[in-house]
Amino acid sequence: MSVSLPDPARVIVKVRVEWPDTDAATHYQYSVVMRWIQVAEATLHQRLGIAERTFGSTPRVHLEVDFKRRLWFLDEVDVDFFVDRVGRTSLRYGFKVRKGDVVAAQGAMVCAYMPSGCESPVPWPEDMRELFGESGDVTDRL
Repeated sequence: MSVSLPDPARVIVKVRVEWPDTDAATHYQYSVVMRWIQVAEATLHQRLGIAERTFGSTPRVHLEVDFKRRLWFLDEVDVDFFVDRVGRTSLRYGFKVRKGDVVAAQGAMVCAYMPSGCESPVPWPEDMRELFGESGDVTDRL
């Protein structure tokens, strides 16, 4: 069961394609997108003030990425990362990796909520559900 999200939490993280992010053809390799979205997720949770409750408690259970365009060494890009759906025990994020208005990659990541000591997912606490669904853009939040 998911809830309607009036103003889903979202963040934009700026990154640069570094040399280790590229392959032999000097464009970004597919695996770097996972690292970029993890950075965006960590930033989102820190700015929502829930990182100490979620780090280590939200294993990824699904990832999908569509690669649209190449990115090259030293390109500066934005990672738009947002809450798409809040389920009872899981959360679906959406993301777009953009260079300007051009989308280079987009997709979704699903994580489950499994605090320390839990052997299976448990329901999200209500306060976190509200933060995910109503916090809006936290890009500039300290």
